Amino acid sequence: MHDLRKKALLESGKTVSRKARARPDPPRSSGALSPGNGSPAVSRAGSRAPSTAGSRAGSRVPSEDEASDYEYDDAMTMSSANSVSGEDVYEDDTNNTWPERLQDRIAEMLDRKRSSAQGREATMKAYAHILKHHFALKYIEKNISEINAALIRSIRSGSSDQERLFALKALTATILTYPSETIFDHVWSVLKAACEDGEEDKIKVEAIHTISIAVALGGGSSSAAEEVLDFLLEIVESDGQNVGAPDNGSVVAASLQAWAFVASYMDDLSVQSDQAMEAFMEQLDSTDSDVQTGAGVNIALLFEAARDYEEETGESSDLQYNQHRIMTRMAEIVRDSSKTVSKSNRKQLKTNFQSIITSLERGLGPGYSTAGRGAANPHTGGSKLETSGGGEEGFVEFGYREKLRIYNQTLIIDTWSLHARVETLKTVLGGGLATQYIDNPAVREVLEGADVEYMAKTTKRR
Repeated sequence: MHDLRKKALLESGKTVSRKARARPDPPRSSGALSPGNGSPAVSRAGSRAPSTAGSRAGSRVPSEDEASDYEYDDAMTMSSANSVSGEDVYEDDTNNTWPERLQDRIAEMLDRKRSSAQGREATMKAYAHILKHHFALKYIEKNISEINAALIRSIRSGSSDQERLFALKALTATILTYPSETIFDHVWSVLKAACEDGEEDKIKVEAIHTISIAVALGGGSSSAAEEVLDFLLEIVESDGQNVGAPDNGSVVAASLQAWAFVASYMDDLSVQSDQAMEAFMEQLDSTDSDVQTGAGVNIALLFEAARDYEEETGESSDLQYNQHRIMTRMAEIVRDSSKTVSKSNRKQLKTNFQSIITSLERGLGPGYSTAGRGAANPHTGGSKLETSGGGEEGFVEFGYREKLRIYNQTLIIDTWSLHARVETLKTVLGGGLATQYIDNPAVREVLEGADVEYMAKTTKRR
C-alpha cells in the first residue's frame, strides 16, 4: 500500500508545484536551527487547511495591515516540574528525566490488568503530552505494536469518555512520532466508529483529527484517502447528523479542517470538487463563524487545486463555479454578520474572508496583502521603481503576510494546502509544534512546501 506522504513527494501533482520543483534543492540540515553563516536565506521545504455555534477556534489569516506570525519558542515547550495539570509529570517522579517518565507511562499503559480507568486516563494524558513536546521515536519504537494495541483497545472499549479521548490524543501523537506503513488499516474502522458512536462531541472531534493524521502519515493509499474525504464530506453535508451530532459547529468545523488536510495530499481533486464545492458553499450560510471560515478556506483550496491542475497538465479544469459570485456572497456575509456574529468573531471572519477574496481575485495563496509602499526610497539609497504582485508601477505590495515563526526560522504560508497543514498541526500539537518541526522528520515533511527565512542573530551593543 502506498503511503500518501511518499506519494506526495515522489509523484508530480498538487503537493509540489512546478515553481517549487524548478528550484534547486537546498542543503538539508540535521536539526540545526539555521545555516552555518547565520545569514538570512530562503529555502523551499512539500506544498500543499448550516451549523450552530461550536467551540473550535477558527483558522486565522492576517489582515491587510498585519502579519500573521505564529511564534514558538522554548517557553512554549517547557514543562513545569510542579505542574498541576498532570499532563507531564507525576508528583513522585519530578526528578526524573522525560525519557524516564515516558518509559514509566508506557509500562503503565501496557499493564492494563493492574490499572483503573482513572489511572489510564492520567497515563495516556501524560504520555501524549510528552510525545507532543519531545521527539521520542527511539523510546517508543521497540514497543510500538503493544502501544498501538493498548491505545486502540482504550478507544474501542474504554471505561470512560475521558479514557477514550486521551487515547485518541495519544494515538495521534504516536502516529506523528512513528509514522507506520500499516497503522491506518488497523485504526480506520475503530476511529470511524468512535466518531459515529461517541456520545461526547470532544471524542468525535478528536477522532476526526486522528483520522486525518492516520490516513496521511499512517500508510493510507489514494483510495483510502478518497474514502476518508467522502466520510468527512458527509459530515459537512449533513451538518453532523450522520455521526450523531446534528447542527454541531465544532464537529462540522473539525471535518472541514480535516478534509482540507487530507485533500492537500491528493494529486487530483476533480472527482470530489463539484460535490465538495456545493457542500462548502452551503456552509457559508452557517451561523458558526468557524464553520464559515473553514468552508471559505476549502473553497479557496479547491480553486487552487484547479489552477495547479491546469498548470501541470495544460488542460482546463472541470470546476464550474463563478468566482465572482462566490466573492460577492462572502462580502454579503461579512456585511450582514453584525446581526448574528459577535464583534470579535465578526472581525476575524472579515479578515479571513478578505484573504479568501483576494486569493480568488489574484489567483494567489492565503494572507496576501495588497497594501504596500513605493519601491523607491531615497533614505535607503533606492532609485529603481519596481512592481510586485500585480501592483502599479512604483508600488510594491507587502505580499504574503501569513507566517509561522519557529525559533529563528519563519515559514511563509503561501498556498492554501500549506495553510491547511499548518492549521492541523497547530490543532494536534499545540505548543509542541516547534520541537516537532525541528526534531521530527515526519512533521518537517508535512510542511515541506514552505519557503523558510532564517533570521540572523543580532548582538546587543553595550
